Amino acid sequence: MTITNSIYNVLFRRNYVFVGAVFASAFAFEMGFDTISDKVWDNLNKGRQWKDIRHRYVEEE
Repeated sequence: MTITNSIYNVLFRRNYVFVGAVFASAFAFEMGFDTISDKVWDNLNKGRQWKDIRHRYVEEE
């Protein structure tokens, strides 16, 4: 049995399994992309965001 036959039998043979795999992979891609882009944004803007300068302007109670 080849790899393509295995992939076909596992994912593409039934429509509901294929649709579920598409939704699951899209969700995983979105989570990974958002995490990486947030880290890049935070790295590029370090020291200029509210979370970095909040202690200068907010007084503790």
